[in-house]
Amino acid sequence: MGLFVHEDPYYDPTVRQVGFNRYKQLLSQYAFSWIKLNLLTVLGALPLAAGIGYAILSSSILVLIPLSILGGMIWGPFLAGLYDGILRGLRDAPESWWTAWRKSWRQNGRESLLPGAILGLLIGMYAFMAALFWWSETPQTPGTLALYLFSGALFLLLNTLYWPQLVLFRQTTLNRVRNIILFTAKYFWRMAGVTLLQLVYLLVFVLLAPWTLLLVPMLGLWYIVFLSQFLIYERMDQELGIEEKFQASCVESHS
Repeated sequence: MGLFVHEDPYYDPTVRQVGFNRYKQLLSQYAFSWIKLNLLTVLGALPLAAGIGYAILSSSILVLIPLSILGGMIWGPFLAGLYDGILRGLRDAPESWWTAWRKSWRQNGRESLLPGAILGLLIGMYAFMAALFWWSETPQTPGTLALYLFSGALFLLLNTLYWPQLVLFRQTTLNRVRNIILFTAKYFWRMAGVTLLQLVYLLVFVLLAPWTLLLVPMLGLWYIVFLSQFLIYERMDQELGIEEKFQASCVESHS
């Protein structure tokens, strides 16, 4: 990282850093592993992307719904694996990325099918609405576009807090939604900033396509997931006791 950023003379890579040094430390240690996880996640998303693309080309919402649900169910375990791998890095878990990814499939694969189906359906609906905007002979009103972007931002916020809970804890969907509401209320401005960051990142990829598609294998999903989780991880750990619970589980497994 010193090639691009002036190196802190007191930086010690063997000690858990804070602030921007922690950001550099995580990228130095895990970026290559997360790129490999990203490639697997992109491959898992191909059926969803193909289904949505076919539905848009055929202009059929009846085709869109089942293909989006099926594609989302396929993608769900892959996306859970990406979140799991990034969160393991944030808490300095010792497993290799491949071991952790296979473990995530065993632990989260079945539970991620329904959230994946809902996620796939919503992505399909948003993509189809964007296509309708493009096909429309009259430009959309500012209010319509604002509502579209606001609903997209709300969708991103829910994903930012739902998937970490899915891969970290065994709990009901109702408890996860409750945690999302309480966490967002307590850290509203931080979550608003993180959500806006994700929305801008997504808009850049969409508006500059197809050139940005070249970045998807190397940068597409993992970086924005990492950055978003990095910005809220300390607060999540404080509220949910992430590292305390995992340390306790490690002690129990060795006792």
